[in-house]
Amino acid sequence: MTDRYCLDTNALIRPWNGYYAPAICPTYWELLAQLAKKGIVFCPDEVRRELEKKDDGLFAWARKTPDMFAPATEIVQEHLGQILARFPRLLDTRKGRNAADPWVIAIAMAQKATVVTQEKMRNRGTDRYGIPDVCAGFNINCIDDHRFVHDIGFRFTATLDPPLNGRPDLGFQLS
Repeated sequence: MTDRYCLDTNALIRPWNGYYAPAICPTYWELLAQLAKKGIVFCPDEVRRELEKKDDGLFAWARKTPDMFAPATEIVQEHLGQILARFPRLLDTRKGRNAADPWVIAIAMAQKATVVTQEKMRNRGTDRYGIPDVCAGFNINCIDDHRFVHDIGFRFTATLDPPLNGRPDLGFQLS
């Protein structure tokens, strides 16, 4: 386990729109911002650019969390060159998607960080690969965001709003 994590775009979008949505789990986003401020979690600037394409609540959060996004340094650009030389199709220019993927890996390589992504290993041949495949090729640790939450040590508590005793719609009353 490392003590630094580089998040892929989908490791922000899927939680934001689903299981860690701010309306049900605001603490997740508060803690993520605190971890970014301490340099424990980060993304390349390219992730922010991908978020900007959909100017929504997540992009607004990203704008308020500048510590989350790291610029490309010279060493990151060198790693990017190595990655694209070995895995040229990682950058999907046909659909304008996955623009941040090689940057996520390059910055993780430079920072000796674990990559956090929702992608799964593809193992579909020499020209079809994703972040986990490339990370494996460079011996970079790669996990999903559920493992990230576990590794970091997030602990969530739950409440009902309104409280359970005020919810006759659930079909029972507490005495």
